[in-house]
Amino acid sequence: MNLNTLIDDIYSKLYDLSEGKPLDIKPEELDKTLNGLREAILSWSQPSERNKNFTMRMSNIGKPARQLWYEKRDESSSNIPSASTQIKFLYGHILEEIALMLVRMSGHKVTDEQKEVSVGSLKGHMDCKIDGEVVDVKTASNFSFAKFAKGTLSEDDPFGYLPQLASYEKAEGTNNGGFLVINKESGELCLHQPEDLSKPNMEYYIDDKIKSVEGAEAPDLCYTPVPEGKKGNMRIAKGCVWCPYKFDCFKESNDGEGLRIFKYSNRNVYLTEVKDPPSVEELIYEQ
Repeated sequence: MNLNTLIDDIYSKLYDLSEGKPLDIKPEELDKTLNGLREAILSWSQPSERNKNFTMRMSNIGKPARQLWYEKRDESSSNIPSASTQIKFLYGHILEEIALMLVRMSGHKVTDEQKEVSVGSLKGHMDCKIDGEVVDVKTASNFSFAKFAKGTLSEDDPFGYLPQLASYEKAEGTNNGGFLVINKESGELCLHQPEDLSKPNMEYYIDDKIKSVEGAEAPDLCYTPVPEGKKGNMRIAKGCVWCPYKFDCFKESNDGEGLRIFKYSNRNVYLTEVKDPPSVEELIYEQ
């Protein structure tokens, strides 16, 4: 079967179900899904080692170099995931297993699940291959899903998904893989197969990234501050908002005062330069 028809083939099976026709789920396919769910839950339930065992991996190679530089040197426990984030991790793993169940049910071939691969010193575990091509399975919100569905991921890839995929493909010698994405809000599926030009040359990319992270000095800013309004204020870019190291990264902003946080009705705004203080509540960051 052809990877290009994957979503249509899955939907075709589900349309049959909507029209009153039972799905033909073979016992061995059901067992595989249940075993996958079991392994996903067991893996999720084990704490991961942090910081003291920091390594560059295929799963993080796409993150900005400066963020990884701080992460490598982070010995605190202040950035551990919250309880609600742990729940998000859990249902993300479960939805990914369900997505692969739908792939198998549609007749496409799933192989090499969680296969360990390497490029030089960099190691990782890819999700799978579908019809012989590397596929990374993702869950996404409506906003993130749109980037995959519209093919605009290369314009806004803050988590480095494209380098991650490219590293798996480099290890496997393939180049037509992509992302199977399930919208966790609507249930929609899409397959995004990025063009070669959207993926970095991993031979150079990996070496440069490792050198930057191992260097004594922090790499350049991941994202340049952008204007906030028309009165001369500057704020951190969107890609910095959820970074746990933004206060360390911008500690010299505002003449050494650090980031200033202003509480708007729908979001907090982190200003690197305040020319005209917004007329909303200012929050105090306590480290």
